[in-house]
Amino acid sequence: MKRILLIKRLLFLAALVPALRLAVRAYNLDLTANPVDYITDYTGDWTIACLIASLGITPLRRLTGWNEVVKLRRMVGLFAFFYGTLHLLTWVVLDKFFDFAWMYEDILERPFITIGMLAWSILFVLALTSNQYSIRRLGRRWQKLHRLAYVAGICAVIHFWWLVKADITLPRRWAVVLAFFFSVRIWWVLRKRWAVSRKETLLQS
Repeated sequence: MKRILLIKRLLFLAALVPALRLAVRAYNLDLTANPVDYITDYTGDWTIACLIASLGITPLRRLTGWNEVVKLRRMVGLFAFFYGTLHLLTWVVLDKFFDFAWMYEDILERPFITIGMLAWSILFVLALTSNQYSIRRLGRRWQKLHRLAYVAGICAVIHFWWLVKADITLPRRWAVVLAFFFSVRIWWVLRKRWAVSRKETLLQS
């Protein structure tokens, strides 16, 4: 118990480092020749990193048997929402200057922005319901709702892929990692079904 609390605190501090580093660079006016693009890329990178990391916690638990690691999932997911919100605010405030008509056109006409908004919207709903009250209120529906994190992960990877267009090295790597997590999940479900089927066969024989 003490070990997971220590890991949680250290992980919390580590997840804050990118935001603090960005703040320091902004204070020192060290955001490259194109600050808006730099902040957009930087916050986007950390959004997808935190989101994919949160999706990797359940496969890690199943592959290692370390059940306590699941206690880190909510915090890492909330950091994905935090960096995703910074990413969105960069676009709203620094890129579009609160021009909502312009933003609306962008969402409709540029597919990578459309799917990026979908990813953020899912993260918003998940962050809003990531508390004990929502867990009790929604019951079994809570787990079904929070499986949308996988949809958010797919949308985030597609958003990144469509954005970069030419050099797809990084989004392709994230896609491979996400595919691996999906494979572990599918394998686990099939494994449970096979175990049940085998047990029923033994009982019938």
